[in-house]
Amino acid sequence: MSSDTPWWSPEAHADRRPFLTQRARIKTALRGWFEAQGFTEVETGCLQVSPGNEAHLNAFKTELVGPDLGRTTLYLHTSPELACKKLLAAGERQIFTFAPVFRNRERGSLNVPEFTMLEWYRAGEPYETVMADAAALLKLAAETADNRFVSWRGVTANPRALPERLTVAQAFSRYAGIDLLASMRQGGNDVGRLAAMAEAAGVSPHAGDTWSDIFAKVLTALVEPKLGNGRATLLTEYPASEAPLARVSSHDARVAERFELYCCGVELANGFGELTDAAEQRQRLEAEMDTKEARYGERYPLDEEFLAALAQMPAASGCALGFDRLVMLATGATRLEDVLWTPLRTQRAP
Repeated sequence: MSSDTPWWSPEAHADRRPFLTQRARIKTALRGWFEAQGFTEVETGCLQVSPGNEAHLNAFKTELVGPDLGRTTLYLHTSPELACKKLLAAGERQIFTFAPVFRNRERGSLNVPEFTMLEWYRAGEPYETVMADAAALLKLAAETADNRFVSWRGVTANPRALPERLTVAQAFSRYAGIDLLASMRQGGNDVGRLAAMAEAAGVSPHAGDTWSDIFAKVLTALVEPKLGNGRATLLTEYPASEAPLARVSSHDARVAERFELYCCGVELANGFGELTDAAEQRQRLEAEMDTKEARYGERYPLDEEFLAALAQMPAASGCALGFDRLVMLATGATRLEDVLWTPLRTQRAP
């Protein structure tokens, strides 16, 4: 389908329909997997008082007009995470949702403004459990599409193979020659030290880049393309500074209980051992909004009900998986638009 061909034209739809029917089969299979394990499927509202408070996630803002013509700012959520955690506080133990989510300022081969997030939570389980879940779902999706191997831009992986498990520090050492932990400490990371190591690895920081900026540049340029080659990779122990909603690791306070699942260089899933300390969570989210305000000139309100719910939320682990990306890899599609029933096309001005 060319950029000038409407997705609803019979010819374009006929080309995409095999991927779309596979999408439906994969969704049915994944739903069955969760139900067989005793999960409850939930539906979270898209309109929220806060879209989420991660610095580099940008939301769509709208306005609620009441019968009295009073106006209230609301947002389309960037993730169902806050609502799902409220449900855990309410007493749910194992939940999952296929949620439409919305992110502004994102458009590319792996990003669209509206997409489907498969998110699930396990109360009382360590985050290693949802790591295993994510790997099992990748395998199931490929089996449902009857593909022994998956590929993306020349990188091939066996989704049935046991994933490689690699810490972020190990990955930086292996693929960039950077001793990441040497630049990390409680109370503030060493920007100059990481900048020097990044420069030596061929990634040039800009003046004013923060430690997180440099970390992201190295991860994107040198590390991510190498992950999930031959088999999936579970990238674990993210720097605590890059995991504002995750628990700090019990064995090293510099890192957090956060992982990502990669396959063929594509990030598929992002999971946490969930932070349940409301005071700590408030402090982290305020810091994220300070960063957003400095970078983008705006900040989002905190969801006070979410922070209140943390006081009752049990220890839990959770994971968010990009369902459209999973379908794209499992079916052999080359673009996200090929696996979206109604992809967004903006209209040209007359």
